Amino acid sequence: MFRLCVPLLAIGLTACGDEAVHFDRAEPGEALSAGAATVMKFDQNAFSMPSANLSPLRRLDFSVGNSFFRNPWVIAPASTTARDGLGPLFNTNACQSCHIKDGRGHPPEGDASNSVSMLVRLSIPATEAHADVVHQRGIAPEPTYGGQLQDMAIPGIAPEGKVRLSFTTHRVKFADGHEVELRRPQLDITELGYGPMHPQTLFSPRVAPPMIGLGLLEAIPEAALLANADPDDLNGDGISGRPNRVYDQVTGETVIGRFGWKAGQPTLNQQNADAFFNDMGLSTSLLTGNSCTERQVECRAMPDGGEPEVSDKILSQVLFYTRNLGVPARRNVDAPQVLAGKTLFHRAGCQSCHTPQFTTDADAAEPELANQLIRPYTDLLLHDMGEGLADGRPEFEASGREWRTPPLWGIGLTQAVSGHTRFLHDGRARNLMEAILWHGGEAEQARRHVLKFDSEERAALLAFLESL
Repeated sequence: MFRLCVPLLAIGLTACGDEAVHFDRAEPGEALSAGAATVMKFDQNAFSMPSANLSPLRRLDFSVGNSFFRNPWVIAPASTTARDGLGPLFNTNACQSCHIKDGRGHPPEGDASNSVSMLVRLSIPATEAHADVVHQRGIAPEPTYGGQLQDMAIPGIAPEGKVRLSFTTHRVKFADGHEVELRRPQLDITELGYGPMHPQTLFSPRVAPPMIGLGLLEAIPEAALLANADPDDLNGDGISGRPNRVYDQVTGETVIGRFGWKAGQPTLNQQNADAFFNDMGLSTSLLTGNSCTERQVECRAMPDGGEPEVSDKILSQVLFYTRNLGVPARRNVDAPQVLAGKTLFHRAGCQSCHTPQFTTDADAAEPELANQLIRPYTDLLLHDMGEGLADGRPEFEASGREWRTPPLWGIGLTQAVSGHTRFLHDGRARNLMEAILWHGGEAEQARRHVLKFDSEERAALLAFLESL
């Protein structure tokens, strides 16, 4: 399959870098990013609302799931048996601690006691001896510390280490002479609690992504995703997106990945179970036992909260909540500057990866998610983003230079919800323009196009992105 140029609904022109593309008005319904599920909330709580088309009874279910997402888990044994079993090693004691207000995480500040909303994934180069674990986990875990560094622990157990990012800077110049400073991160892990790491350890720092619209992304038909894939770049546009193919813990099959920075998880339920297991040290029926490695003997001997610590009922309630976090409506879709920015977005070719719209499956997991025309601005495919953004760490079929296209919906509300504007997988970008200028690889041509923009065009492009 390969990507085709498609008609633009508003004006009937094609959008594959065509210089003739021009938007003089918004498309019908363009402000409703999530169709009937779109919410009208634009303040700090904009990402925490239930889908607008949930019934009052279903909103009660949403609230129950929210309570398990928001409230802290405690150490076992405890009288609070429904919420005990935290750790022994963990990154946070509540989902909401990473996804603050259901929004975007950030790197740790200099005086932070732990990294909180940024994780560090670990692995080593895989060999034939790792074939089974790579098939199921997509990586060969670091022998002592596993697949993720956990920088917090219950009393009596040493945390695995302390995580910090430092930055070096360089400047990028636009054609009109305007300069932007970019920060390149340097990962620093100290106070290792269990001895040295494997000398070939691969590291990947990753901030928590926003939670909105995940059920709608899960409801995009597989055929629609594959229609945008062009792994051999047969159309010659320089874009060769491809799906990651990952292990499904429920079916035991290899399927298309959709969630995570490298699309390493196939379903939202498995993504949630993985977060419970690795981020909080909590077992589920999908991932049993604990995250302590065989070399962490004292850790493995600590009491747990039963098996599983997160019951299937609670896991289901959290799944309902995470499936139905609503996407806020767009703002100012008819503003001339926003329309000009949308034109520039398409002329630069950004829509080749940030696919504007899909229609969700009629057979979606929840009726409210079905048959919705959504505008997430992602293709959920892997793209080579160049050496500048590479983490060098493969995950299933994703290479060390590939990342899943992140959705752009809601990105303009990042400051309102999260109180910052840290973007990209490791939070290195301090604003949207920095994030754009880090694009390379398949996006290098689009980046070069943007570098030709003058101040008025840069402002228009940012106005469009901030309207999403």
